[in-house]
Amino acid sequence: MDHNLWIGAVRHGESTANIAARDAARDGLDLIEITEREADVPLSDLGRRQAESLGRRLGRMPGSERPELVLASPFLRARETAEIATSGLEVPMRIDERLRDRDLGILDLHTVEGIRAEFPQEAERRRHHGKFYYRPPGGESWTDVALRLRMVLREIEQDLPAQRVLVVAHDVVVALVRYVLEDLDEHVLMEEAKKMPVSNASLSSWIKDDHGWHRERFNDVTHLEGDDSTRPTAEEPVA
Repeated sequence: MDHNLWIGAVRHGESTANIAARDAARDGLDLIEITEREADVPLSDLGRRQAESLGRRLGRMPGSERPELVLASPFLRARETAEIATSGLEVPMRIDERLRDRDLGILDLHTVEGIRAEFPQEAERRRHHGKFYYRPPGGESWTDVALRLRMVLREIEQDLPAQRVLVVAHDVVVALVRYVLEDLDEHVLMEEAKKMPVSNASLSSWIKDDHGWHRERFNDVTHLEGDDSTRPTAEEPVA
């Protein structure tokens, strides 16, 4: 069951919180102004168009290369992306809470400037421990997310009745799929995450053969290029 497995990973389309976070950073605010709880943040109009564009790309794939199963984060922005992108493909979808976004605990809704202003000790702890290992009070580190993701990926390799699985989730999850499947170390992962943040509605994929996992593409947004209504926008820094 582990021969020629294919795993695709998609970050959700632009959400209303992505817009609010960029606006707050631009305006030098301490807090990001959103009213929904984290799990209920929807796609923006642009995000829905990005998901539609991704769906057209999936639809152009030969039948033998299309996803056979979709695993999606339960958060609304990821579920909407998965539903829009796979509509008409007749592919089953499962919701898996282990694919949810990273929990930022007491730092939730704070900008980088807001964290420095309200939680200077946490800002220093984060600087000292590094982004990969730092766990905010009440929240998760990147390694915490990696732990739950490893369980999902093992199930894909060993237990799921599908050879081609598409994961629709969040930027940290996509980055950590790469970390696990490519056996990266902390330094390489963090340098790559800084250099190339995972774009909204981007597609990454890996294939497994007798020699292990190999990357086919990472952070591919060619399906969004050449169209002003769907092109990716500048990304806010990952917390």
